[in-house]
Amino acid sequence: MNDFHHGLRPESRIVHPPVEEVAGSRSLGVPIHQGHVFAFPDSDALAEAFGGPDRAFLYNRLGNPTVRSLERAVADLEGGSGALAASSGMGAINTVLLALLRSGDHVIAQESLYGGTFATLADLAARWGVTVTRVRGDEPEEVRAALRPTTRLLYLETVSNPTTRVTDLPALIGVAREAGVLSVVDNTFTTPLLCRPIEHGADVVVHSATKYLGGHSDVLAGIAVFADAGLHHRVWEHGVELGAALDPFAAWLTLRGMQTLGLRMRRHCESALDLAGRLAAHPAVTAVRHPGLPGHPDHELARRLLPDGQGGVLSFDLAGGREAARTFVGAVRLASLAPSLGGVHTLVLHPASTSHRQLSDEELAAAGIGPGTVRVAVGIEHPEDLWADLDQALAKL
Repeated sequence: MNDFHHGLRPESRIVHPPVEEVAGSRSLGVPIHQGHVFAFPDSDALAEAFGGPDRAFLYNRLGNPTVRSLERAVADLEGGSGALAASSGMGAINTVLLALLRSGDHVIAQESLYGGTFATLADLAARWGVTVTRVRGDEPEEVRAALRPTTRLLYLETVSNPTTRVTDLPALIGVAREAGVLSVVDNTFTTPLLCRPIEHGADVVVHSATKYLGGHSDVLAGIAVFADAGLHHRVWEHGVELGAALDPFAAWLTLRGMQTLGLRMRRHCESALDLAGRLAAHPAVTAVRHPGLPGHPDHELARRLLPDGQGGVLSFDLAGGREAARTFVGAVRLASLAPSLGGVHTLVLHPASTSHRQLSDEELAAAGIGPGTVRVAVGIEHPEDLWADLDQALAKL
């Protein structure tokens, strides 16, 4: 401490402990910068910090060193110019949608979307007068036919949940770009290791970092990556006011989880394809959906768009319908009946009564989800142990 601090009384000195600055070495891992307020030498420097997402740190709602490390890491993996981390995947999605849309705008969105995204678009339609046109997501001409003078946004998912349909991103995004329409792609299911939508023309890529990026079911986080720095700044300004900022500890946990993403994704993909093949041969199963299976309607597209792996999520239909599905998800032992996906644990879910409970029977059918559909988010356990668990649960039907 300097002479000024030594002259202070104990009650003052304890409020101002020494802050260590790293010199001559560096932390091997990203440190947690938990403090949320930063001081400046003068008013001009303080005012400058309000100017954008790449300025000096001021207040955690505007930016934080640990959070920025996460943003830069994911932006680098996705090939974007910048990123905005949020307190959840829905926080990232809502920040993007609320920043880019206003009353009277038109959105083109896939029929088969995550239930939370579906509900958000429905809410925007009801309260803001944003109109939404649903498309299957496999035909560029369907998107072209849906375009209007007020169309502002095309919203897609790389792989749909839970039907595992693969979206022809280059074709559909190409139609949007020709019309001057922004495209947003939810890349949660594939991560930037399997697909990078910005390389196919996407303007914004969103992730629920709670899933594969964090990877250990111990963090809630979301992130949006932007191809263009100007768009990044525009959404950042809205995000600052919305207040869905990610906290430093969650950012640190996500960064720690991301270090094993390559190893985990390889196991997720390999085990999911193995289980999908075994389920397809079981008499209690009427259909299996995984893009790696030759019979999947998007198999050839998946091989082109996702050459390094077709994902760790599969779904299947049980001949016994809703009751059979409910019995099955309650009978697993190694796998857990739980929401979410992308962690090291294998999770099973009955979408019709959980993740897509907001949808009517007609909307479920349109999204390709049946009453007996079960989703399996495959973890990193040994595949033989996983199959033994699913097989014994099937035997109880």
